[in-house]
Amino acid sequence: MDHKKSGFGTKCIHAGVFPDPTTGAIMTPIYQTSTFVQEYPGKHKGYAYARGKNPTRSQLEGALAALEGAEHALCFSSGMGAIDAVIKLLRPGDEVITGNDLYGGSYRMFSKVFENYGIKFHYIDMHDVNHINEYVNDNTKLLWIETPSNPMLKMVDIAAASEIAKKHNLLLAIDNTFASPALQNPIALGADIVMHSATKYLGGHSDVVMGALITNRADLHEKLAFIHNSCGATPGPMDSFLVLRGIKTLHLRVKAHCENGRAIAHFLKNHPKVGRVYWPGFEDHDGHAIAKKQMKDFGGMVSFTLKGDDFEAAMKFATSVRVFSLAESLGGVESLVNHPASMTHASIPAEERRKAGVVDGLLRLSIGVEDTQDLLDDVAQALDLV
Repeated sequence: MDHKKSGFGTKCIHAGVFPDPTTGAIMTPIYQTSTFVQEYPGKHKGYAYARGKNPTRSQLEGALAALEGAEHALCFSSGMGAIDAVIKLLRPGDEVITGNDLYGGSYRMFSKVFENYGIKFHYIDMHDVNHINEYVNDNTKLLWIETPSNPMLKMVDIAAASEIAKKHNLLLAIDNTFASPALQNPIALGADIVMHSATKYLGGHSDVVMGALITNRADLHEKLAFIHNSCGATPGPMDSFLVLRGIKTLHLRVKAHCENGRAIAHFLKNHPKVGRVYWPGFEDHDGHAIAKKQMKDFGGMVSFTLKGDDFEAAMKFATSVRVFSLAESLGGVESLVNHPASMTHASIPAEERRKAGVVDGLLRLSIGVEDTQDLLDDVAQALDLV
């Protein structure tokens, strides 16, 4: 069945997957094997060695491509493994333009690993995409954009960035982790590559680590597939099965994440102890118009500060929650609170963090799918203790 015209929920359940041809099993089997029998050297049924391809992973890649409206997908052993493969498309002397409020792990890889190989990174405010033009030169090869960004939830106009990329013959890669394919489809807006930390909303149950790259371009897919196989950051079949299973409820989970995120964001904004709340659903959010244009809803991620940006008060809140858990990561069914300055973004120098808004009193919430009232009550009781 061709699912190109199917609704998103139908795609989550059916697109890219098919019953096992041997047994008819409706769920994709876990092909727990490292190698495959060949009839003759080089003559096989499409699978030779599991680092290169595995049938469970192949179905997941088909599903991910369908969800993003693309032709090709590759799965990696982590989101960082996926980002690593994209930067390996570059050569010494090449330059990258990216955001100044980047995920800490991405910043660490760019600044501590790839700068050592002669690749230069420019960290800029991308809210006004025209600012990108000031940094483009003959060596610029890639725009790497998070939208919404982590953790400040800044928005970048993907279609406008695509126009700039095409004008200067640059690759445009979008980290779509915070939105997921349920809310945003960068390929349709002109992106060349979409990256996901599939650990997050795609897996959705905090039980797997994985990354993914999706593209419509056969030439890019061929280059990335070579890196994928050669460098070996490939996931196992059990992880692939878990993400396939998670995807089947993605549309339902994201709807609940958004509903709960909206409720928590409004509660925080109206609370007397709260300073600033960062959530793109607010009309006074700098990126609200962009989010409304390119996203289907505003997501389940909310960041906020307490009045005075007080570090101790933030710690008190983070350690007083009962339904929320203090932990790294995001996008699972359970609600999490994170302190970016000391956790996910600790690798970014303090001065640079603060310039981007990642102050010591900032907290980031990943709103889960628990009962809304239970989450509201938990936030209220933690704020009472601050």
